[in-house]
Amino acid sequence: MKILYDHDKLLRLVDDLQTFTGLKTSVFDGEGRDLQITSSHQEFCRLINADAEGHRRCEACDARAVRSAEEARGVYRYRCHLGLCEAALPLYENGVPIAYLAFGQYLDETPIERQWERSERALDWYTGDRKALREAFWSLRQYSFRETAAYGSILQALTAYILREGIIRSAEYTDLQRLELYLDEHYRENIPLRKIAADLHMGTTKLCSLARALPGGCTVIQAVAARRVEEARRLLLQSDAPISAVAAAVGYSDYNYFTKIFRSATGQTPSAYRKEHLQ
Repeated sequence: MKILYDHDKLLRLVDDLQTFTGLKTSVFDGEGRDLQITSSHQEFCRLINADAEGHRRCEACDARAVRSAEEARGVYRYRCHLGLCEAALPLYENGVPIAYLAFGQYLDETPIERQWERSERALDWYTGDRKALREAFWSLRQYSFRETAAYGSILQALTAYILREGIIRSAEYTDLQRLELYLDEHYRENIPLRKIAADLHMGTTKLCSLARALPGGCTVIQAVAARRVEEARRLLLQSDAPISAVAAAVGYSDYNYFTKIFRSATGQTPSAYRKEHLQ
């Protein structure tokens, strides 16, 4: 999905938030990559990111966080790979997450000595100046849960403003493309027809008509099943997970029903498909 950003407006907004709260505020794309609207980091994080291995670990941590934020469908609070407190929340457009707001690089109210001990245990790979790193850690600000919860609520309110003003938005898509993107994102979920229609801001009649225009012509339920079967095929060949686990991973809690759907689409049971294609 192509996402458009008004960098000037984003920069002003992020600068204002950081000036007012003292919290590092970031914008991530859909893959968890920091758009680097600002280059400011707390000194501790700057030292970590100056190390190639530290930078790699931070990027991996960010990517995991946005995936969890999407599943939480709200503010997701977590500790980064070095124990700093952070939070992320998705910005949805037509039911599809197009970017993420994040804030963090702070400590909570527990004794700082205990938090440093936890972080230090995860620094066995770090080859830089450990004393400077410790001093930078101890200069991090501590915030209460109430303070950061309030900030998270403010950011949630700001997401509506950001989308309304077009500060972050997707490029224009047809209704059919929006349906395809939505199904690609949500096919593992048990999503009623009315919810899909509501998320895409269209009526159920229009939704069903669009579904018939999908490749092959089908209902929404068939479109979801097709995506589930395709993902199940991939999992069957790329992992040794039990069939029941594959079924659950693509959205089927009923093993027998999954087998029926899979066999209808492929002409084989999941176990037979795996056996034949792994020979």
